[in-house]
Amino acid sequence: MRFRVLRTALRFAAMKPRKHIPGPFWRGVRLRRALAAPGPDEPVRQVLLPATWDDRAAAALASLVPGHRPVVLESAASAWIDPVAARGGPELPAGLHALLRARRGAPGASLWQGRPAAVPRFVLNLPAFLDPEAGFDVAGFADAADIATRALAAYDPTAATLGVGFADLAGLLAALGVAYDSDAARAVAVALAALLRGTTEAASAALAARDGARAQAPAAPSAPRATVVPGLAEAAAAAQHRAAAQPRRRHAALTLLAPPDATEALLGAETGGVAPSFGPLDDSGHLTRAARAWLAARGMTAEAALAATLAGASPFPRADTAAHVAMHDALAPFFDAMPPRPVALPLPAPASGGRRDLPARHAGLAQRASVGGHRIYLRTGEYADGTLGELAIGLPKESAAFRGLMDAFALAVSLGLQHGVRLEEFVDAFTLTRFGPAGAVEGDPHVARATSLLDYAFRSLAAHYLGRTDLAEAAPDDDALPEPSLPLDLPRGEARQRRLRVVK
Repeated sequence: MRFRVLRTALRFAAMKPRKHIPGPFWRGVRLRRALAAPGPDEPVRQVLLPATWDDRAAAALASLVPGHRPVVLESAASAWIDPVAARGGPELPAGLHALLRARRGAPGASLWQGRPAAVPRFVLNLPAFLDPEAGFDVAGFADAADIATRALAAYDPTAATLGVGFADLAGLLAALGVAYDSDAARAVAVALAALLRGTTEAASAALAARDGARAQAPAAPSAPRATVVPGLAEAAAAAQHRAAAQPRRRHAALTLLAPPDATEALLGAETGGVAPSFGPLDDSGHLTRAARAWLAARGMTAEAALAATLAGASPFPRADTAAHVAMHDALAPFFDAMPPRPVALPLPAPASGGRRDLPARHAGLAQRASVGGHRIYLRTGEYADGTLGELAIGLPKESAAFRGLMDAFALAVSLGLQHGVRLEEFVDAFTLTRFGPAGAVEGDPHVARATSLLDYAFRSLAAHYLGRTDLAEAAPDDDALPEPSLPLDLPRGEARQRRLRVVK
């Protein structure tokens, strides 16, 4: 007994981080300790990070730093910054620590974890460069792009390809009060991309003059002549001019938009790359930072937004796949690599007629509920006559594979609706489908129980769009958990009460 008590005490003593004395780059930053885990099945570890950073950032830091011991943000950053500074110059540490401290930029997971990457990447968090009083820090963004290029080059001097990109364009546009699906938004995005490319190419040219050139820069498209951000178009044009004057490069490619990893969460980015924000609520049902910024830019309070919503008007701009495609196409010429174009392959038109596309701006339903304790979000798109034309199903707490399958299923249903399949046929096909999670439904007054997430989704859609609340429901015991497969000799009622499950 004494040995077990001593062992437990030693384990917790080992987990407790020693008192941290901030270095010169982090003095004056108030810190807090948090318990975080990279995932639901991962062990919890203690992290020390700025007090204003949320728990999502703590979990991201726990994911980025290998191991299970306590982790300190400053120490973890120094682990990759110090080697970079040794090869790239003594001025880099101050700039890299400052970018991270302000949540303006950080490298991808490979640098944090000290492992090689096919393309080392660095992410700049766009909303962090916007000050409510001073506006967007154009010069600071250009400096950050230059620092990121030199840091990646120092991290891997042999790399012919670097990946400097940005994240949360949607959050920046919302804070500027510019609708994502607008010419003004695309002009801002293109100017940012042109400034990023011109700055990274100029930095690579400087490295080529010192270490030798390995590539010739291709001609770049022109930046827009004006944007709603003061000085941005002029800075982009100047950066492109500097890059064109030095065409020889150290690197064959420099700009990259990649799928987000834990770095974006650490910086507080809500959307990856140039993706739009498809809804104003986060996974917990609260307004996103972008939604709050949009209201602030428009001079609206949350109460006014709620009143507008109850009156049938949405105070938030809507962005759909068509808007995402337009943004992707506008920026593609400025990036050396981007995610696949966000467009579904067209299906052959049915004999009854062609596809009926949704208008770029449309109304819809946003419904949050839980089925057997598992959260589910339904978002829909409607035609002008109020009929259903698009479905999205969000499952924030499920596995990535399950979420991907549900996304694909919702896309297939949306395509079916747009090609003339009646909602009634989907309702008849998918109600009473049975698989876990299942059980009592909370948050949706139209549905009391569901035998699966699909059963709930189509019961809710039937109630909202068909006025049908007469669908047959499963008996309370029909969707109960099956008997445990382990040799546990428990009565059926007791097993159900304890909610036993097999842990893989």
